[in-house]
Amino acid sequence: MTASLPRQASPPDEPPRPPEDRGRTIRRRALTLLIIVLLIGVPAGYLVISANQSRDSGKDKEAKYSATGLTPGWPSRVQRRLYQVPIPGYSAEVAYYETNNWKTSRLYVQFLTSDEALDHFLKTVGTSRAALKKDDIAIGARDQRVVGWEFTGPGPWSGLSHARKNPTPTQDIVVNWSKPGHPMVYVVSRTTP
Repeated sequence: MTASLPRQASPPDEPPRPPEDRGRTIRRRALTLLIIVLLIGVPAGYLVISANQSRDSGKDKEAKYSATGLTPGWPSRVQRRLYQVPIPGYSAEVAYYETNNWKTSRLYVQFLTSDEALDHFLKTVGTSRAALKKDDIAIGARDQRVVGWEFTGPGPWSGLSHARKNPTPTQDIVVNWSKPGHPMVYVVSRTTP
């Protein structure tokens, strides 16, 4: 025996409602189901997509910051400004790598440029071609190992260390003159925060 709930009587001045036909009932239930799915499904779907994007972003950042060695391309404008490495326009074979720790931050940059652009670069940094010393590999062995530079190929080579007071970055620069008119420039710019 099933117990039924008592029905509430309709107000005496309201005409009785006709019974709902089957098609209308199906449409009303379908609309209710659609509203429930939209209210629950859309936010849930958004959360799933957002979580996946966040996880992918973390993996991208992890790959970027765990990379070792030079990355082909230009360092950001902020990096170039912070480390004061004004890479001349139209330079080729540009690559960079940045390291940071609590004591010293370094930006390693290499680029192939023209003689005139090298002069402009050196002037902008605060030095000149006259300061370059023949056969002076100003970039130390530790910094060479970090990015895999080997200054043993055909030369001639020249270099300089441009030391400045903190917080202005200090630059070690090595130039390979093996391609006439197109020197290859290697720079390690370090700053102490």
